[in-house]
Formats: sequence, structure tokens, C-alpha cells
Amino acid sequence: MSFPLLSTIILAPLLGVAILVFIPKENKRLIQAIGILATIPSLVLTLAAYIMSQTGSDVLAWKEKLTWFRLGTEEQYGQHLYSIDYEVGVNGFSLLLLVLTAFIATMAAIASLRITKEWKGYFQLFLLLELGMLGVFAAENMILFFLFFEITLVSTFFLIGKWGYTYKEKAAYSFLLYNGLGSAILLIVITILFAKTGTVTFDLLGDVLQDEATFDLVNITPALRMGILIAILIAFGIKLPIFPFHTWMVHVHTQAPPPVVMIHSGILLKIGAYGLIRFGMELFPQEFARIGGVIIILGLINLLYGAFLALIQDDLKKVLAYSSVSHMGIVLIGLGAVNSEGLQGAMFQVISHGLISSLFFFLIGVLYARTGTTNISELGGLVKSVPVIAGLLLSTGLAYLGIPGMSGFISEFTAFVGVFKSNPIAGYIGLLGLILTAVYVLRAVLGITYGEPKRKQVRVDLNPIEWVPSGLLTLSIIAIGVFPAILTEPLFTSLQAIIAGIGG
Repeated sequence: MSFPLLSTIILAPLLGVAILVFIPKENKRLIQAIGILATIPSLVLTLAAYIMSQTGSDVLAWKEKLTWFRLGTEEQYGQHLYSIDYEVGVNGFSLLLLVLTAFIATMAAIASLRITKEWKGYFQLFLLLELGMLGVFAAENMILFFLFFEITLVSTFFLIGKWGYTYKEKAAYSFLLYNGLGSAILLIVITILFAKTGTVTFDLLGDVLQDEATFDLVNITPALRMGILIAILIAFGIKLPIFPFHTWMVHVHTQAPPPVVMIHSGILLKIGAYGLIRFGMELFPQEFARIGGVIIILGLINLLYGAFLALIQDDLKKVLAYSSVSHMGIVLIGLGAVNSEGLQGAMFQVISHGLISSLFFFLIGVLYARTGTTNISELGGLVKSVPVIAGLLLSTGLAYLGIPGMSGFISEFTAFVGVFKSNPIAGYIGLLGLILTAVYVLRAVLGITYGEPKRKQVRVDLNPIEWVPSGLLTLSIIAIGVFPAILTEPLFTSLQAIIAGIGG
């Protein structure tokens, strides 16, 4: 493809950042309009890319490569060794994540109309965050991945610390501390692999690591391979997050502004799952298969621990924060199953949870804007005063439960098919987490929609602009639930390649 589609998708938000430089900071409406409109080109282009992929276009042919820099000379190391290029490309899974990122970014930009101060700085950081997320999922080498990953970290830190709630600074520094540690571990992994193999390109690195002759040549011992995989598990486990690296995420979900939480729960947590697949399963498939049982155990801990804590929370934001910990456990047990069904379920869960959690946190923002609280004990009887908001909360809760006809059912069902196929005992234990999910979700949602109205009353139902994110996110959740081939077809090639590497 001659047109640089992927680079245009990634860099489009940068145009909005540049335009905002010249807009007076007092011009609230124009800044908001530019902030929202700047997310539209990436959304349109990712949707067009998805349609092209479904009509026969080969996504692997969309790769773009530009010489960046190299260490040493070609005479010293050869043409490909110790050379770092600007490389972007997609496969089926990363293309879906690009669509998800652009979609949720636009929905969160609309939700950002509630931001009450310093709109110019907010939207500039917001658009940089979108650029970083898009770049992470399109990067074809580790250095580029790491640079985009750092952009998301820095921009999110400032968005939380400047526009969050009462304990925003604590949440921001907690986010920075944990994710900075994960970044440091990831950088060490990248450095070791680059020094040993002379490349950071995912495709070439995969070939080198799986070629036994080359493997001996670059002196990566089996112990070192396993050590690198464990480091990858920790680095991206912090991001996912895996217990016990989850406490920072609860602070972020309760203290960050709702649009930022929409992006954080919908996209940023999914970078952890994507990294485990991209760095772990694809580069070290045999080693990953050996620790599959450990991954399942970690997933079960996440699933049950998060569900138990969600069950005892009174703050709806904390319920959803611990729910995210629990639902990421489903991703882990799907990956740990190390078969096509489990991996497909994990990938489905990444997309599904991104949509559902974004919708839930959008609705939480709607409630907070009207009442100033998210405490379940202070809310009640919404179905009488604001039936539309109450109905959306109920439908989103049902999606969290994984009822048939919604995206959550497909992802959870497929992941558990994979788990039961490889480890039935773990499957039976995991079912307890699904039962607890039903309890805490129904307790929270029914507690604020039915019963007697409490002292925090909601009088204004969904307004026209709020219909856009809530309606589109709801339709997306239902569309995937009713017609899961929307996801299965693009994922097929990615699944085949990974499972072939594992030996399945």
C-alpha cells in the first residue's frame, strides 16, 4: 500500500495538538470542538481499514518502514543487525485494537465536555495519549513500542494529577511508580534481546529466537529465555494488572476524571494483555506453554480476589475497579490455557471488556455530574426519575454478567471452553468467580436503580450529547454479542500464527 495509512492513523491526533497551540486558552467551546474533531480522522481511517480487511485486503501488506538509525556500520554487523527503523504494521488482533482505541478515544473526548478547567492543556494531553495508544498497537519493533508506551504513561500521569478528584496527586504518583517500574523492566528486556540478537523487529526477532542454530549462535540459554519471559510477565502484569500489582489501578479508577478512566479501563489496561501476547506468546511460545499452569493460577487469583473485593464495596467506582481486576483474570486464564479456544477467548475479552467498562464509567460520570457522589448507599430509585440512565445501567450490568446476546458472553464462554479443555479443575474454580460477578454487579446496579429514592436525587435524564457515547457503545456491545464473526474473522490469522508457534 503506497498511502501511509497506519502512520496517518497514528499521527492524526498530533494535528489537533498543533492547532490547539494557536487557540486562546479562554475559548472553551472552540477548544472542545477541536479536541473532539481531532479524534475523528483516526476513527474513520481505522474503520475504513477494518472494512478493507474484511473485503479481501491483506493487512500484512500495510507495513511501513523507514530507516531511523543504526549502531555500528553495515560492514561490522551486516545489513539488518543493530539497525533500528521506524516500522509500523498490523495483524488481525492489533487492527481490532486500533479500531477499539480510536472509537473509545472519540467517546471519551465527547465525555470530556464536562471538564471544567484548563481545557487547552487537557485536550492536548488527551490527544497525545491517543497518539501513544495507537502507536503501541501498530509498532513493529520493540523500541518504537517502548517510545509510544512512554507517551501514554507521561500523558496519563498529568491527566490524572491535574484534572482528577481529591486524592488525584496520590493516584497519579501511584500510577507513575508502578508503571514506571514496569517500563524499566521492559527496557531491560529490550536491551538484552537487542544486545544478544542485534534486532528489535518483532518478526525478525521471532525467527531468530525460534531458530535453534541461531539460538546457539547468539548464546541465549534456556534459563535466560525463561528469565526474560518472567520479566515480560512482571512488566506487563503490572499494566494488566496481575495481583498483587493492582493497588495503583484502584486509585486511578476512583480519582481520575471519568473520560480518562474510560480510556484507562478500556484501552490502557489492555496494553498489558497485548504485551503478554506480543512479547510473551509470540516470541517465547514454548516457554510460555511451560508456565501456562502458573498463568492460569494467577488468573484465578485475579478473578476470585477481584470479585470478592468488588462484593463488599459501597463506592460504585471501586466496584468497577475491582471488577476490572477480576475480568482481567479471565484474560489470564484464557492465555494460560495455551490453546486456540483460550487464546481467542482472551482476545475477545480484551475487546469486550474495553467496550463494557468504558460505557460503565461513562455512565458513572453522568451520575457523578448530577449528584456529586458514586456511593451506592446514597443513590436509589433511579428507574423512577431517570429511566433512560437506569435502563442503560441495567443493560451494561447484564453485559458484565455475560448474558447471551452481549459481547461478554462470547468472550467468557470461549475463554472457559479453552480452560476446561486444558485444565478442567481450574475451569470449575473459575466458575465461582462468574457467580460472584453476578452477585456484585446485581447488588450495585439494582441498589441504585430500584428501591426507595435516597438523599442524592437525580432529576435530569440523559441529554442529547450523552446519547452519542452511551448509544454507540451499547450498540457495539450488542453487535459483537449477536454477530461475533465481527471479531472472529480478523482474529483467525493471528490465532493460527501463535498456536503454530506453540505447537498446537
